[in-house]
Amino acid sequence: LPAVYSLDGLLVFGLLLVCTCAYLRKVPRLRTWLLSERRGIWGVCYKAAVIGTRLHVAVSVSCLLMAFYVLVGK
Repeated sequence: LPAVYSLDGLLVFGLLLVCTCAYLRKVPRLRTWLLSERRGIWGVCYKAAVIGTRLHVAVSVSCLLMAFYVLVGK
């Protein structure tokens, strides 16, 4: 829980949210069930999925850099 309050913990949480929502958007049954709503908490998941699919190269490079930072830099 204390890691969420640091900047790197917040970045890891954001990247995991974007990657998870983008993955869930690729599953057809989950896409219609989870990511059809555009308001509230499901709207945040929908927007994270859109970011993950449109900026997939930047998100994947960010995930690799963050993994390297967490494993080696910390």
